[in-house]
Amino acid sequence: MTDTEAERRAHAVARLKQQRDYYQHVVVFVLFNGFLIGIWALTGAGFFWPVFPLGAWGVGLIIHTWDTFSPNSPSERRIRREMDRMT
Repeated sequence: MTDTEAERRAHAVARLKQQRDYYQHVVVFVLFNGFLIGIWALTGAGFFWPVFPLGAWGVGLIIHTWDTFSPNSPSERRIRREMDRMT
């Protein structure tokens, strides 16, 4: 299976854009949640209520991490195994 140079370049550009979007997500997560923690600290530091947005948004960030850094295409071994299973 060979890819043309243009297909490989398009795939590389798409991966780089996906990684840039991920890092932007991380920066926004840190800044926004840092802001919420700052509000919590300035208002008496009682019950740590920022845990709720941190937890919910953290789940989304974990999913985004998986989507960004997991292999996008199955390995040749997995493709062969599935082909063998289908016959």
